[in-house]
Amino acid sequence: MTQPPTAVRVLIADDEPMIRAGVRAVLAADPGLEVVAEAADGHQAVDLVLRHRPDVAVLDIRMPGLGGIEAAAEIRRAAPATGVVMLTTFGEDDYILRALSGGAAGFLIKSGEPEELIAGIRAVADGAAYLSPKVAARVVAHLAAGGAGAAAARRTAARERVQALTARERDVLAHLGGGLSNGRIARRLRVAEGTVKGHVSSILARLGVENRAAAAVVAHEAGIVGGVSGAGVVPKRPGGAS
Repeated sequence: MTQPPTAVRVLIADDEPMIRAGVRAVLAADPGLEVVAEAADGHQAVDLVLRHRPDVAVLDIRMPGLGGIEAAAEIRRAAPATGVVMLTTFGEDDYILRALSGGAAGFLIKSGEPEELIAGIRAVADGAAYLSPKVAARVVAHLAAGGAGAAAARRTAARERVQALTARERDVLAHLGGGLSNGRIARRLRVAEGTVKGHVSSILARLGVENRAAAAVVAHEAGIVGGVSGAGVVPKRPGGAS
């Protein structure tokens, strides 16, 4: 007999009980997701992650005491098998930029659609990094806030960095920013998944970025992510294996 798939185990951390209840209610609608713990601050979130070892931790980006960014970095250090999804609100672009290098694998807007929350958690549980399209647009816009000249310069710089990649690496980067996991990229390009993993590692090194979310931003700035109707999904978690 075929065993039913194991549910994705999730921890929720937010200092607002209503937000936690809302997230829990959304996840309860999907039988493939299971909330195993809830935390009201970053310290408690880290402790509960170490106790329950969830597949994904959903963290508010700003919490009293230990904030979400710091908690994400600690979770990535102490429990690297747990992916981290950050929940953010409008006006927190500086926090998002800090979190890009802090170990978070996903970025979602609190006011987003419930389906996006579920998709983000599932993507991160599958070993991908998930960048909400609204977050991606805001990050690029924030980086270009120095004016039209600065925006054009960043686009030009991103295109130059991408041109330094091989043709195959550019293909992988475009898919990486456009919603495909390593396995799906491999099938799309008709190569071995291990080959894609090697390309991802090379892409990060050549672009001079530390994680997949930052690579996705470069892809968006360079304009190579085309025909994307969903969120930008980037293979593998920041800080994890390529």
